[in-house]
Order: sequence, then structure tokens, then C-alpha cells
Amino acid sequence: MASKKFLELQDYSDTDLHSELESTEAQYQKLKFDHAIRGLDNPLVLREVRRDIARLKTEIRRRELAKEEAETGLGHRSKIRARRRREK
Repeated sequence: MASKKFLELQDYSDTDLHSELESTEAQYQKLKFDHAIRGLDNPLVLREVRRDIARLKTEIRRRELAKEEAETGLGHRSKIRARRRREK
């Protein structure tokens, strides 16, 4: 089952994703600095922010791959799959 955050990210535009990624990375750097200097009340926040960054990067990459796949088509990929099926 997909998480709520993942489903929300699918509604964002490409520019929104990139701006959200920049702000989240800046937030993570600030939290890391604060944690090193004086400590955080809840250090698990760092994990959540890291995972949010990973979700954003994953969605950006998924969209890049989808665009590349649409441009190149499925012809080459289907030939590779057919060859793999014959080898088995």
C-alpha cells in the first residue's frame, strides 16, 4: 500500500517537486546542525526528513525515466525481454 506522502507527491508538478526537494534538503541540513550543537527533542525527525528527501528524489527519477521511456519507445526493451525468455 502506498503511503499518503507518496500519493501527494504524484500530484505535484516537476517544478514543485524540485523546489520541495531544495527546501527539504535545507531543512535537513539545519536540523543536522542543530542536533550536533544542542541536540533535538526528537532525533527521529532526522530520519523522517531523510526519508522525505528520498521520496522526492525517487519521484523525480521515476518521472525522468518515464519521459525517456516514452521518447525511446518499448521496441528495444521488448526485444531484450524476448531474448531473456528464450534463454530460460
